[in-house]
Amino acid sequence: MTLLRVENVSKSFGGLKAVDQVSLELRKGEILGIIGPNGAGKTTLFSIIAGSMPASAGAVFLGERRLSGLRANGVVAAGVVRTHQIVRPFTNLTVLENVTVGAMFGSPSTRRNPRARAHEELAFVGLAERAHHLPAGLTLVARKRLELARALATGPKVLLLDEVIAGVNPVEAIEMTKLIRVIRDQRGISIIMIEHILAALMSVSDRVVVLDYGKKIAEGKPAEVVRDAKVITAYLGEEHAKSNGGIRGPAAENSP
Repeated sequence: MTLLRVENVSKSFGGLKAVDQVSLELRKGEILGIIGPNGAGKTTLFSIIAGSMPASAGAVFLGERRLSGLRANGVVAAGVVRTHQIVRPFTNLTVLENVTVGAMFGSPSTRRNPRARAHEELAFVGLAERAHHLPAGLTLVARKRLELARALATGPKVLLLDEVIAGVNPVEAIEMTKLIRVIRDQRGISIIMIEHILAALMSVSDRVVVLDYGKKIAEGKPAEVVRDAKVITAYLGEEHAKSNGGIRGPAAENSP
């Protein structure tokens, strides 16, 4: 069953089309990966879905509800929330207070007892013991887990993960990948994720969409996508595309 639909979405900045008529569907209970070279339009697409940036054309739907035109807080209340590449917690608030803020601005059910909800999410991501610490004392991977907890505290149906694994060490990457699966399997939350570490994304995604210069150039199972000639060209150039050996270099080098 389709949960989220992106229909012919475009975004222009002057003469530059950052996203060019992209359509995709997220199914209920699915993890959908989005990959593409730097500047492909991935984060811009996330910003449009999350309501923090208006589309120049096209629309986004959650079920039959149109999200396009809603402010970001309205999109969160509807059940779609994102994390960010650069984690920016409220530095003057404790870890618990950061997550409580997420619960206060989430769905109606999370607002009834936001502090209890925050405790629940911190335990879920493994940060219960750091609840009364300030974010400045956390490692990078712990800050990423804090970002996840704050997003989960809103009670999402769809979670948009923007490079939540990038920058951590290989052991931490494996643990983060496991946590993403648990979020889907135990919470029933559907996930769209952008990830620079291709091997991690390919290992956890049910399907993958590939963007290049703002356009969708491929979509399918991970094993199919990495052997697509257009995808190989986008990442590695014409010579690799001719050999059609698949995207092995980046995935192997970044494997968790």
